[in-house]
Amino acid sequence: MLPKILVTGGAGYIGSHACKALAAAGYIPVTYDNLCTGWRDAVRFGPFEHGDLADRARLDQVFADHQPVAVMHFAALSQVGESMQDPGKYWRGNVCASLTLVESMLAAGVRDMVFSSTCATYGDQDGVILNESTAQAPLNAYGASKRAIEDMLRDFGASDGLRSVIFRYFNVAGADPEAEIGEFHQPETHLIPLILDAIDGRRPALTIYGTDYPTQDGTCIRDYVHVMDLVDAHLLGLDWLRGPDHLQTGGSELFCLGTGRGFSVREVLDEAREVTNRPVPVTEGPRRPGDAVKLVSGSEKAGKVLGWHPHRSRLPLMIADAWRWHQTGHYSG
Repeated sequence: MLPKILVTGGAGYIGSHACKALAAAGYIPVTYDNLCTGWRDAVRFGPFEHGDLADRARLDQVFADHQPVAVMHFAALSQVGESMQDPGKYWRGNVCASLTLVESMLAAGVRDMVFSSTCATYGDQDGVILNESTAQAPLNAYGASKRAIEDMLRDFGASDGLRSVIFRYFNVAGADPEAEIGEFHQPETHLIPLILDAIDGRRPALTIYGTDYPTQDGTCIRDYVHVMDLVDAHLLGLDWLRGPDHLQTGGSELFCLGTGRGFSVREVLDEAREVTNRPVPVTEGPRRPGDAVKLVSGSEKAGKVLGWHPHRSRLPLMIADAWRWHQTGHYSG
């Protein structure tokens, strides 16, 4: 029997790509998702269990039924603007739900978790390559909730022997090169799919939120990582956790995942025009509350410890893979 991994949020963008990679690596990914933002059509590589992370009884049953050897925790609310307007939703939906998950997995005897965190925990630190020792100062409830979960995992490592790998990353882009799965949100909030929607007429135009940032072209800057590179890191983290050197010890290990280079909104727009050979209709709007000027993350530690390198994280390739998926159509539900 192949080992099972419980993948929370496995019907979402990153989680579904992780499930495909896990299946290819010899695991059975068990998706646990409430389909609040995920898609049933994206669950193609293992069993599906419908449920909410706040439902302890449901989680306990899923752990008993499948007996996973580890958890990959992607499920989260992740819209910065919404988190500024309704922080309680994020503290309940991210922090309280993660606490329930951790307590359920420990009760089932599962000690290994790979956790999807974010560079939004750093806040606005312009001109700095973010790494594991950079001070955290989140600007919004989304980043604050992820930081709280990181602290929670460390506490349970000390008290209960929980072993966790925490990955901080920011803008994930691209899609499965085979275009079997891809990125689709409702509402869509991520830059590259928004650009592609504007290109093919699914929306009237792309809105640039903020053109007066202290950057070369006035738009904010982000580091983009290909989703396939990202899930490779999660598999490496899982293998590292389950290796013989770590099976007897608790605690957590933190890794930043990035390319060390950022692109402005206008640079991404220009590259999308080049890749698709199509014009992008654009409008300009004010800055959104909680948005940082520049977020760029390094990954030296992940390279040294895990052997991770972002081979596909080149902007033209990320846009080309996303465009290929975009042209195949979207999930139906």
